[in-house]
Amino acid sequence: MSAENTLTKAEERAAAQKLVAEIKRLAAKIGRPLRYMEVCGTHTVSIFRAGLRQILPESVALVSGPGCPVCVTADDYMDKAIAYAHRADVILTTFGDMLKVPGSKSSLAEAKAEGADIRIVYSPLDTLAVARENPDKKVVFLAVGFETTAPTAAALTLAAEQQGLANVYLLSAQKLVPPALKALLTDPEVKVDGFLLPGHVSVVTGTDVFQFVADEYHTPGVVAGFTPVAILRALVRLLQQTAAGEARIENEYESVVQPGGTPKARRILESVYEPVDAPWRGIGVIPKSGLRMKAAHAAHDIERLLPMDIPVGGNHPGCRCGDVLRGIISPPSCPLFAKACKPTHAIGPCMVSVEGVCAAWFKYGQGKFEFGKQK
Repeated sequence: MSAENTLTKAEERAAAQKLVAEIKRLAAKIGRPLRYMEVCGTHTVSIFRAGLRQILPESVALVSGPGCPVCVTADDYMDKAIAYAHRADVILTTFGDMLKVPGSKSSLAEAKAEGADIRIVYSPLDTLAVARENPDKKVVFLAVGFETTAPTAAALTLAAEQQGLANVYLLSAQKLVPPALKALLTDPEVKVDGFLLPGHVSVVTGTDVFQFVADEYHTPGVVAGFTPVAILRALVRLLQQTAAGEARIENEYESVVQPGGTPKARRILESVYEPVDAPWRGIGVIPKSGLRMKAAHAAHDIERLLPMDIPVGGNHPGCRCGDVLRGIISPPSCPLFAKACKPTHAIGPCMVSVEGVCAAWFKYGQGKFEFGKQK
């Protein structure tokens, strides 16, 4: 357990006040507007819930990046999932937050209402029981996520092979964070002074995979935990680097993140998957940013068994999720935000997921905050 998790509310508030004072001191020393991007959906929610944006100096802006895997899942993936779901010989298993993600014309929730057999699971491995109970069905798990969950999808494949469950399949759309950071750093419209790097992803990948951010782009990055104090401590480190004109990858989450990550999880992942160019909703195709099942495991790849010729869908013409995910605009700048697009009727994926920046902004970001509570 990190030290921040053992603080009382009073101690947490006092620690936060000291850190904010240091952030203000460093920001005044730097003397120019600063933009730091968090690239983890859990960070986004934590920042909004604690009201951190509102207690920072005006010159220090936090912007949200493409850190929500549901949000960056492409239309055509959702259209494929819906098409598979409508087959009489298919059962889909998925995490619950995928149900309302819009495809180009429909959603899994609508398909389920129309009679498709779609089952919510809490772990990819829950798919094994569904497959055993339904030997005459093709049971397809929707494998969506970043490096955090990709090893569990790979483990599902290996377990199905070991147990002889030939009716277990995956529809894969996992994404890799480092290539996305490279895409952001080479995007002329994206302006950031540093990154709050994702804690959960880094548990698997380690910190070494982010070293190129500092070495090639002279941009600082700090792996952060998820409490308000942990995030503020990471921000102090970022401002210290900016003030000194330095760029390093630092680890503020040392209690669980190691430089080399979790080798066993990476070995499982690499035994099943290989990198491939992949589309990110609203952003476009990012080279080597996705994962594809290797040929040795093709028997469990539903796209190889039953390929679907699905045309690439277009985003809603008014939706600006892509610009939100690149940190170019904040959600209220989207013409649909809080009007046509709300959590109860989401048009863009950023409003669907609980970790989506639009959903977080809608729930937490429109009021005035003090640290730790909303007024």
